[in-house]
Amino acid sequence: MSDLSESKNGPKKKTAPRKAKPKVEQPQAEAVRDDEALKAAVLEAALPQAAFDGFTDKVLEAAGKDAELNAAELTRLFPDGPLSLVEFYSAAVDREMNERLAAMDLAAMKIRQRISEAVKTRLAILKRHKEAARRAAALLALPMHAGLAAKLMYRTVDAMWRAAGDTATDFNFYSKRGILAGVYGATLVRWFSDTSEDEGPTNDFLAARIENVMQFEKFKAKAKEALSNFPAFADWMKPKEKK
Repeated sequence: MSDLSESKNGPKKKTAPRKAKPKVEQPQAEAVRDDEALKAAVLEAALPQAAFDGFTDKVLEAAGKDAELNAAELTRLFPDGPLSLVEFYSAAVDREMNERLAAMDLAAMKIRQRISEAVKTRLAILKRHKEAARRAAALLALPMHAGLAAKLMYRTVDAMWRAAGDTATDFNFYSKRGILAGVYGATLVRWFSDTSEDEGPTNDFLAARIENVMQFEKFKAKAKEALSNFPAFADWMKPKEKK
């Protein structure tokens, strides 16, 4: 009993300090994947299938699986489904076109040559997946998609004119883009039906369309010069001063 009393009331033994538990490193959160890279992966997977089935929900879903995206990610990246994929396709081609044109010495060319090179360059990029490009154009040609088609066409011809060194800020800014939209759109349709190896018929068609535009521009210049001889028209053509 004395032993028990002594152990209860006696000095407590010092206990060794507890060793700190080693920190368990938490697994790092998965790196945020780049949206543009993901979209590019989906597009690359979709283009071969789109050549046969067009740009459809089924093709987009299959391409998303090939790119290892879940349904939520696919919807976030392509909120309008196949239309969003077509829009990204057009933007990707425009971007590559700009890169190729930037590597050329366009400044040494005449304006008609610059525009011709821009159109040919874009067609050369589309040629890798010509049938898919045809399917995309067919989808945009539907009346309910006219708004998107106009927006994508404007972006393309605006990129072409900027690459060609256009600095217009007046009404010519819009007229140039409108005219080029007609030239490029018509040439694209001709290209889709061109089965020749060298695409000579398409190149001849493009040259003829650009020549038509140049003749029209010459006519406009002559008409403006002729009308300037009449005071009433000369005053009308002068830029208006802002009040």
